[in-house]
Amino acid sequence: TLQWDTLNRQFIEYEQMVPFLIPEEQQRRLLDFLPLFLKAWEQSPGVIAFPNIQLLASEVSKLLTKEIKKNLNGKPAEEARLALEQLLQQKGEAEDGHLLLKSAYLLSQTDLRTMRNIIGSGLPAALMQCLYLFFTFPLNKTSDDGETCEDDTQTQEMLVKIMLNMYREEQGVEELLAADKLHALIIATASLWDQCSHSWKVPTGHVLRTISKAQTKNSIMYLQAVDCIKIAIQNLFELADTLSACDACEAATILLCFVKDSYPISSALLTEFENNDGYQLLLKILLRWEGLQKNEGDPYLDEILDILTCLTTCGKTELKVSGNIVHPQLPHFDFEWTRSSGLTVKNLQAFQVLQTIFQKSNDQYLCGRILSAIGTIWAWNTANFFLLEWTLQPINQFTDIIHFKPQPVQVQFFKLVESIVLDLSYVPHEILKKIQYLIKENIVPFCTSAALQCLLNMTKKDMLFGDIFRDSGLLGLLLALLRKQAKILRKSAGGHLPGLEEGTEKELNAVMLKMVAALTVKSVRNAVVLKDYGMVPYIKIFLDDECYRSATLSILEQLSVINYEEYMSIIIGALCSSTQGELNLKIDLLKSLLRILASPKSHSAFRTCSGFNGLLSLLSDMEGALQDPPSGLWMAVGQNCILELVFYTLQGITAALHLDPVNSNFFQRNGLFEKMAEDLGSLGCFWTHGEWQTPVSLEKTRTFAEFLEAAFCSSEPFPMWLKNCIWILNFLDHMIKGTLHLKSFFKETKPEMGESLRDDQKGSQAQEENPVAFKGPGNKLPVSPCRLNCAIVHPGAVCVMVKLLPKLYKEGYCQLSQEIQCAVVSHIQALVKSEKSRQVMCGAGLLSTIITSCQGAFLNENHPLHLPLTRVFEKLASQAIEPDVLR
Repeated sequence: TLQWDTLNRQFIEYEQMVPFLIPEEQQRRLLDFLPLFLKAWEQSPGVIAFPNIQLLASEVSKLLTKEIKKNLNGKPAEEARLALEQLLQQKGEAEDGHLLLKSAYLLSQTDLRTMRNIIGSGLPAALMQCLYLFFTFPLNKTSDDGETCEDDTQTQEMLVKIMLNMYREEQGVEELLAADKLHALIIATASLWDQCSHSWKVPTGHVLRTISKAQTKNSIMYLQAVDCIKIAIQNLFELADTLSACDACEAATILLCFVKDSYPISSALLTEFENNDGYQLLLKILLRWEGLQKNEGDPYLDEILDILTCLTTCGKTELKVSGNIVHPQLPHFDFEWTRSSGLTVKNLQAFQVLQTIFQKSNDQYLCGRILSAIGTIWAWNTANFFLLEWTLQPINQFTDIIHFKPQPVQVQFFKLVESIVLDLSYVPHEILKKIQYLIKENIVPFCTSAALQCLLNMTKKDMLFGDIFRDSGLLGLLLALLRKQAKILRKSAGGHLPGLEEGTEKELNAVMLKMVAALTVKSVRNAVVLKDYGMVPYIKIFLDDECYRSATLSILEQLSVINYEEYMSIIIGALCSSTQGELNLKIDLLKSLLRILASPKSHSAFRTCSGFNGLLSLLSDMEGALQDPPSGLWMAVGQNCILELVFYTLQGITAALHLDPVNSNFFQRNGLFEKMAEDLGSLGCFWTHGEWQTPVSLEKTRTFAEFLEAAFCSSEPFPMWLKNCIWILNFLDHMIKGTLHLKSFFKETKPEMGESLRDDQKGSQAQEENPVAFKGPGNKLPVSPCRLNCAIVHPGAVCVMVKLLPKLYKEGYCQLSQEIQCAVVSHIQALVKSEKSRQVMCGAGLLSTIITSCQGAFLNENHPLHLPLTRVFEKLASQAIEPDVLR
């Protein structure tokens, strides 16, 4: 504060002495004062206690302006430029010119009143003249020590900052007009860009852009009066062929800024730009980017495209167009809604530049930016799509040439087409016809695939497209193409056909299948078309390839609505003919089967197509699969995959039995529960060598539910064979209650149709230790009937559990084996508590099963299982003695 007080007194003394001083002495006193002022400024940043700062700014600016003019007066341009360098740069001790420049730089950053004093000093015009010389006359001279002279960076930054602060004010721009300095620099940038000082290009562009944003009516009239835009365009036309694409864009953006920024005030500069072939100039410059192999754009290229996009909305009158809305349209489409508020296209000339660039260029970045610009214009106002498509038809025309463009551009284009439906809720029938023709010709398979993906996403939005693409012939076209591909696959018989492009061709086949699947979803009419084409034998050929399987199954599931028997015949046949190692195929087929079995109408077809025997044969094929350690083919397969297959097989059987007395009677009458018990017992985790083992005394006993908890939710080590046994008993427990088909113990993956559904091999060893990791989110361990009073729905499954009871054993685990056996018997005892459940179980032959399967323990009074088995027997015997038991 003391320092500022001292400075204030010194400056007041200076002011009082001014009337009595000659100019030279006045100048010397001011220059002596400035170092003290700068020192105070540096020592107290942000705190300026100087009441006379406006007067000081005026004095400093006037003196700086005077010194600049003195150094320029009467000198040739290059000599004047060198004189300015010497005036403004710091050479050892601070020179007067540099001292004035630094003071003006600091004062220009204070407040608006101070800035207006600086502007009123004549400094705006003086600095513009400096900038013109620095830009147009690069230094080619060398210093005495032989080094090339370079612009002082600090000086340049201060000079530019002062100009930016002055020229962002309208008053600063008006001062330039009075001195007639502005147009010369604008024209210089358009004519001397290849000869100018390289280090002054960016600062000059920055300054001119700042002036452009502060344009006034007077500045626009001034530029128009001197034909500034016209001359600049002519000069750029001459330079465009010799400049690099980047330099041409940089020079053109300066001119374009003045055209764009002036439009809200007056359309005069835009009119002058248009009347002097400005758009042709832009087209010429932008097409220079063709073939430069640039993956990324240039900031000036982006700026030109952004300005050009903005210019599409610059016009005096609204476009008046009328188009014919072709029906059918989506239910929620309303053309009146498209006349919403927002920027609308009024300048078709500007848009034609964008359109022509896309048509003539194959540059990935340039074409991508044009598509992004179109998307931006649509986003401004929904009506813009209709205004453009009913006049210039850009998307319609682009469809004819899109296959020539780079692949990323093709994908982006079809995403843009897709947005017409997804975002505008409009069905562009003419464009869709052209896309369909593109698919038919299939000139570039990748492009065909991208086009189909676009139509697929539309089809998923609304079922209306199922009718549109059937009536247009697309469905028939796809079926014909798929028939051809199916024949090729059948000939190859799993081998590789020469000429078949694995990537693109396979992807195209997958997308075609997805499209047919989407068209048949909930559309019986389209499913009938597919069947009438005789496609069923060909469609099922695609089942073998995992990348086609999901879509193929979806198609077959839609066909099942017409004919359940045909679907069941295909799926059961595929299950039975699959090889031992095709676990993924079997699981996918079973999941599809479960979806269809959710409809009771399908149960009869399942039975008549030998569905039960087919599923049980899957269990038979897995003999020894759960051995620990695994052997043979099963060594390459994770045990979780095997458990998953067992689970889905039992799920399918349960779903087919659910609320179906005919199927339940068929399964019981044909001894299929006994077959199931036999097949499950041969999986490898159950004991198969002999009968009941010598009983041991048990130290502790646990319930079946506690075994579940201990096996999968605690850190207690459990042998793999026992974990597998508990999983299977757990499945049977839910089958008994009739709820197995509603459960999800394994993680569901829901990929897009045609994508790989899972990779079972990967990480299988890590997963083997903890099968519970496969449980879906939110699925806790199933609750045992010990905790819930659930009715017995499938009593035959209880008999299966009893038949497996003596096989719950492994050498070296006598104590643990007998403990789990006791837990299972107690569990069965809990199941037959109610009179109703005992009646059901007597009818299923549980008494006979206990005698035949558990005789060793049942008749041995010393066996730990003797008492619980006897209690189960007595409860059932009190209900009714079965004839077989009496015998």
